Amino acid sequence: MTTIFLLDDHEIVRRGLRELLEGTEGFEVVGESGSALEAARRIPALRPDVAIFDARLPDGSGIDACRQVRSVDPSIAGLILTSFDDDTALGAAILAGAAGYLLKDIQGNGLVEAIRRVARGENLLDPERARRVRSGWREDRDADPRLRSLSPQERRILTHIAAGLTNRQIGEEMSLAEKTVKNYVTSVLAKMGMERRTQAAVYAATHVPSGASNGRTARR
Repeated sequence: MTTIFLLDDHEIVRRGLRELLEGTEGFEVVGESGSALEAARRIPALRPDVAIFDARLPDGSGIDACRQVRSVDPSIAGLILTSFDDDTALGAAILAGAAGYLLKDIQGNGLVEAIRRVARGENLLDPERARRVRSGWREDRDADPRLRSLSPQERRILTHIAAGLTNRQIGEEMSLAEKTVKNYVTSVLAKMGMERRTQAAVYAATHVPSGASNGRTARR
């Protein structure tokens, strides 16, 4: 059974998605919400296999909610379902660790197949388009002397910060002691000329490609 959570601010959309998915053998909708903040809180507790995120909501971004959810539990696959087809949003989705970026004009059977694929651990992001987006990140990186001042290890730390990981989680990802991670974070902030971790996270979310949270780990 593939379990699914729905995030969309339009009730009629959620109702249509629920009807489609619960009418599909092997699917179960375990929760839904019209609020990005509520979804970011509820999804890790429900631990669905796949969470479907609307990109833009009245109280925030579904892409940000995806990043927050996957920083807590990277085994939850995120699908962005949106009406907006632009590289900025796609780039944010890549950084958030989403496994797919789909437009709402997708056919029902196409969405069903997409959910099945990401539940198996596949990534549906268009490789060529993702390459172009990442190429733009590299141009930004090369143009900023602050990023050039970071060591490869410090760049990896910055990428994990952008993914929303705590020092303890970064240590687990990189096999480092939490105190060592703290020292790296202090060095990164100093080199970037920043005082707070949130400043580095906001900067990195638009300038540094993320590889911190793209993998899926087994939960069962």
